[in-house]
Amino acid sequence: MENRIRESYERWLSSPVVDEATKAELRLIADNEDELKSRFASFLSFGTAGLRGTMAAGTNRMNVYTVAHATQGLADLILGCGAADRGVAIAYDSRINSRLFAETAASVLAANGIHVYFFESLRPTPVLSFAVRHHGCIAGINITASHNPKEYNGYKAYWEDGAQLPPDHADVVARSMASVDIFDDVKRVAFDEAVKSGTVEIIGKETDEAYLSAVRAEAVNPDAVAAVADKLKIVYTPLYGAGYRMVPEILSRIGLRHLYPVPEQMIPNGDFTGIKNPNPEFKEAFVRGLEIAREVGSDLVIATDPDCDRVGVMVRTKSGEFVTISGNQMGAMLLDYIITAYREQNKMPPEPFAVKTIVTTEMVSRICAENGVTLHNVLTGFKFIGEVIKKSEESGHGTFLLGFEESYGYLKGTYARDKDAVVASMLICEMASFYAARGMTLADALDSLYARYGFFREHTVSITMSGLDGAEKIASLMSRLRNDAPASFAGARVTHVRDYLSGTITETATGHTESTGLPSSDVMYFSLEGGDVIVVRPSGTEPKMKFYYLVGGASAEAADAKIEKYKASVTEFCGI
Repeated sequence: MENRIRESYERWLSSPVVDEATKAELRLIADNEDELKSRFASFLSFGTAGLRGTMAAGTNRMNVYTVAHATQGLADLILGCGAADRGVAIAYDSRINSRLFAETAASVLAANGIHVYFFESLRPTPVLSFAVRHHGCIAGINITASHNPKEYNGYKAYWEDGAQLPPDHADVVARSMASVDIFDDVKRVAFDEAVKSGTVEIIGKETDEAYLSAVRAEAVNPDAVAAVADKLKIVYTPLYGAGYRMVPEILSRIGLRHLYPVPEQMIPNGDFTGIKNPNPEFKEAFVRGLEIAREVGSDLVIATDPDCDRVGVMVRTKSGEFVTISGNQMGAMLLDYIITAYREQNKMPPEPFAVKTIVTTEMVSRICAENGVTLHNVLTGFKFIGEVIKKSEESGHGTFLLGFEESYGYLKGTYARDKDAVVASMLICEMASFYAARGMTLADALDSLYARYGFFREHTVSITMSGLDGAEKIASLMSRLRNDAPASFAGARVTHVRDYLSGTITETATGHTESTGLPSSDVMYFSLEGGDVIVVRPSGTEPKMKFYYLVGGASAEAADAKIEKYKASVTEFCGI
């Protein structure tokens, strides 16, 4: 192993392909065996989520060479499908090196004779998904690490339906990368030359306008915002990212008059100055926005992540304090609002359905059951929500109302196949207006939701297992949960165990098994007496274990108390 790592390292130092700045960086770690092993023991893994990692030199890091290597694999897939003429759309966010990595990908595709639609400047992830469909592309690439810290970047690959690559296509890319030398077998042409030749086509305004029109068409009650526009005040921050143009534009188009952007955070900046984690799931992302909200008397603060596919919200209560609306809560609120508003206008579409992931609140099951809406539960990952939409379109049955994940990602409409913080921001403002006209804040609306459907609480715990043995620790823990599953958690008996890796649901009392009906995934799902759920899965993009607690109770306090008991029980069993 050590010899192979050293050989790989030395090859990068001697290769005429590698630039001098990269070689200088590598010389600084010549005697650091741990760093060499971390960077050269393996390649970044290419999966359905593409690539993601910290930016540095080496095969296990994000850099122009690993980006080019992955793109050659994608090019091989496209050429194998005979679809070079259909083209690939490429977008990127505000992160350090995102434009460079995007141009690198475009140069590889162009060298392989594949047409490229290249965005003139940074764009939200959902605009890339839309562009793939709008331009009839065979694939798409977005350079982004979503909400990760500034040291990270990533490479998201999309297929012709606008969703991220399906597993079989991702496997083709991974196999191609394994057989292609990272230097000798990757084709490249200068980006500027590809633009001059027309192989790389620069796109922007026309695609933007088509996208915004598609988003605007998803308004449930187009007049809701205008009805309270004199009073409604909203603070918005893109967290230095790609939402800086699209979100304010769509809010203006639906009639919002009082939008207060966070000035310094409206300027794209890959350093994310003052924000350690540019993630709207964390309260720290709202600090500056809340200062402005208190100054202007705003009703809510909206924050989108750097690639503008996730959105978080803090709302003012009647007492004047601001509270966070979680991803689970917002998804349930949006679905209930869509159903309510459509019914009030006699516009409820035929065969309505919603889609959520298996780690998302069970309140949605109650909402759908009581309103005659079909609910689909899918694995974590928005591509699985996209698959349900695609099957509905192919069958000619069903009208898609909303798809969402607990991690602050929402989509209404079929114009894209990924979560969209632009359409979500529009609908959140519309929903706030709907309730404001009734003398209610969004906090009041959430209380009303609990009063109608019952108290549901959700809690996620992420345990980082970094280091050279992190992957081994994660695999060991999942194996223990799979092969030595506990009979109960905190005194609540486990009634069913779903092992999504083997694709089986086992009834613990009888041993009876049946299929999950979903693709294979490394997830363990425990159904408990009384309807509570505990889900455990490794993160798909980071060295973390994630534990999800989905519970109900007679009151919020009762549900919260159950979560604490379950957490203690899981911690004891797992030894973490």
